[in-house]
Amino acid sequence: MSIDPRVALQSLSAALEEHLVAASARRGEGDPNVEAAFFAIADAFEVYEDALYEAYSEVTPLQVFEDEEEDEDSLDDDLESLED
Repeated sequence: MSIDPRVALQSLSAALEEHLVAASARRGEGDPNVEAAFFAIADAFEVYEDALYEAYSEVTPLQVFEDEEEDEDSLDDDLESLED
């Protein structure tokens, strides 16, 4: 069963709104509400992108990066090795 791209877009918009609320009420680094909202955006975006492609054979110019924490750790390691 395919999802209407308009419905998927509304879900994506709602996820973005929730992320803004969570970010503005952040309770420190690693706030679980912000993290959950972050992943909700990624999930909603993927649903929207799939629905858009299925309905119209179109995609967005956006990309979801899979493992942000791993990329940051790798960058930190690279910076540390440059300092040595």
